[in-house]
Amino acid sequence: MTDPHDDASRPADLPALQRRLADFAAARNWQPYHTPKNLVAALGVEAAELQEIFQWLTPEESAGVMDDPDTAHRVTDEVADVLAYLLQFCEVLGIDLLAALAAKIDRNEHRFPAPEPEAPPVPERSGTPPRT
Repeated sequence: MTDPHDDASRPADLPALQRRLADFAAARNWQPYHTPKNLVAALGVEAAELQEIFQWLTPEESAGVMDDPDTAHRVTDEVADVLAYLLQFCEVLGIDLLAALAAKIDRNEHRFPAPEPEAPPVPERSGTPPRT
């Protein structure tokens, strides 16, 4: 039996993961329940469960959650649940997740351009008046 947390037993690409999720649901006859409405609701619930882990932590505590094995396991499981529902949601609606993300980054780069680096100040020469 393989460990469900063993990365070596997992396909690394999104289409393979989406296929596994679809096969898992099909084997259990869950497809009728995997509507966009139900999947996005489940995604929200799982995101809230992830948020709950961090709810009352200080910023410093939240930065160290992966140092505690039990908490790290909970965070990892909730992240996996969020991703699973997001992948299933995208599959049902025919959204190419990576293309959608790339397009969103492109739009944000245009909406929020990085500031131009400021030119370094010109050193003043001794004996010349300061610039005004």
